[in-house]
Amino acid sequence: MQTGQIEDVSDTAFMVATYRAIETRRADALFRDPLAARLAGSHGENIVGSRPKWSLIGQWLVAMRTCIIDAYIESAIAQETATILNLGAGLDTRPYRMDIPRHIRWIEIDYPKIIELKEGLLSDEKPCCDLERIKLDLSDVPARKRLLAQIAGTSGRTLVLTEGVIPYLSTDDVGSLADDLRDHATFQYWIVDYSSPETTRFRRKAAQRMGMHNAPFLFEPNDYFSFFRDHGWRAKDIRYLPEEAQKCNRPFPLPRLWRWQLGLRNLITGGQSRRAFQKSTAYVVLQPLVE
Repeated sequence: MQTGQIEDVSDTAFMVATYRAIETRRADALFRDPLAARLAGSHGENIVGSRPKWSLIGQWLVAMRTCIIDAYIESAIAQETATILNLGAGLDTRPYRMDIPRHIRWIEIDYPKIIELKEGLLSDEKPCCDLERIKLDLSDVPARKRLLAQIAGTSGRTLVLTEGVIPYLSTDDVGSLADDLRDHATFQYWIVDYSSPETTRFRRKAAQRMGMHNAPFLFEPNDYFSFFRDHGWRAKDIRYLPEEAQKCNRPFPLPRLWRWQLGLRNLITGGQSRRAFQKSTAYVVLQPLVE
């Protein structure tokens, strides 16, 4: 794992951890993740180092989504959520870097190789809450169903987190996961990625140019919110990254040519392009539909 290539989806965790480490080193950092660089290692640095210059967009996306999800977690805990279930946890370090109350049950699930690496590198660190790690390939549907049933049966109100996971799943796989989570009343909130159809197409093309052929974006429903409603979920809260970036004074890092093109399109469309961009990508808290 020392090349700059992304061999499979799990390699994206090293890229994201590197972006978090880069944010941490900024004088105006929006958050601090002192363990990110250790987890990313040279593999993460090589991956990020091999990206084109315009991949600064990726750094921006990770910084903004981290802030949004941190706020969602804090809000859920304030609303008496007892368990955080992080599916496809990757190299996330929130149980160490956030002020999570000791009584919170935090469960991380990911591929065995990711869990083993994480446990080894963080063996000398102490989480601030009750942290469990479980090795599981989430594509193993029978095993996933059994595990979700076990967790639901032993947990209080639960927030499910799938940060950066949904885009890499097929539409059928997302529907299957949505159904499995909806089967248990314990799972009261679910944080998911949102991209407009235009953004999804752009990100797919960009990922191909960045050499992410082994980790393609797959989730592309005809109507995002109708898709989740059909599987028993509705949007409780939506936070669009461009809007949150304005609040944080962290503008989207558009290359000069792209800024010129977007400005021209905005003039031609009477501001429609700008409005579409403001709603282009988000993180959403879903909650079960009440029948």
